[in-house]
Amino acid sequence: MSHHPQAQPARIASPWRLSVAPMMDWTDRHCRVFHRLLTRRTRLYTEMVTTGALLHGDVPRHLDFDAREHPVALQIGGSEPDDLAACAKLGQRWGYDEINLNCGCPSERVQRGAFGACLMAEPALVRDGVKAMLDAVSIPVTVKHRIGIDKGEDYDFVRDFVGTVAEAGCSVFIVHARNAWLKGLSPKENREVPPLRYETVHRLKRDFPGLTLVLNGGVNSDAVITDQLQQLDGVMIGRHAYHEPWAMAAWDRSFFGEEPPSTAASRSAAESAWVDYLETLHAAGQPWMSAMRHAMGLWNGVPGARRWRQVWSDHRLRGESPRAVQASAAEALAQVLAETSTG
Repeated sequence: MSHHPQAQPARIASPWRLSVAPMMDWTDRHCRVFHRLLTRRTRLYTEMVTTGALLHGDVPRHLDFDAREHPVALQIGGSEPDDLAACAKLGQRWGYDEINLNCGCPSERVQRGAFGACLMAEPALVRDGVKAMLDAVSIPVTVKHRIGIDKGEDYDFVRDFVGTVAEAGCSVFIVHARNAWLKGLSPKENREVPPLRYETVHRLKRDFPGLTLVLNGGVNSDAVITDQLQQLDGVMIGRHAYHEPWAMAAWDRSFFGEEPPSTAASRSAAESAWVDYLETLHAAGQPWMSAMRHAMGLWNGVPGARRWRQVWSDHRLRGESPRAVQASAAEALAQVLAETSTG
């Protein structure tokens, strides 16, 4: 009997083997539908929603999503155990596959609300919040955090945080392998300036072999994903997935040993399916252009991609049907391709 070790991961793959990070202003419901056209198995996350927004705001606006998005996780920002439990219940009722607690966002607005990265300094509070959520729902409750606060590089700090939160029964930790500098850096700088320290996440895995540890931060190629999956249970990809979405079309096959969706057969197939979705928005009188922005990287690396983007982002066309704009964009792309092949 022949043995195919490379076929193994598909059957035993952790649900967290591959995921796209929650990104404010980016991973909204439209973005997630687009990503689903490219990968079936990659786990998707919502933008962070605060407990206050869910308890006092427009719940359907924050929580509605398309059934195509599964598996999809709701990321919550908050620190009050009762509020977190109430919001986790809402998320489960709405049909999410997981509730994720944000302990990594460094923005000052978030700190004023006493959640995000500053919670790493209060592991017992996080443990109580996670326990309250786990008691309230039957779906997984996970935590996304950094490896430290400000410039402290003491490994014991993050080890003790994980150990304390795990006491509540949390078994999945998504670790952004950078510190969060709570003063003096913008959220954007906080994703770039503090150095990446993957070794810290590897060390956590050695110290907590029974936990699911997922690495996030700076992952920008399939080669990095492959390398990190040798050492960890999963990899979460952020800006690379957003800016180079076509990379996702290979992920089901490469990392799960499964066929990708038919809509990922070619960039044209993905674009066509996406335009079908945009047409439903257009027909409902919703502005389709704000959804289209999530797909602007689809043709990156192909001659003519810039012209294609220019057509799609031409605000004079926002009243047109997406199908009509697609025809113009395809023409622009074909023109450049023809010029490069004859030139």
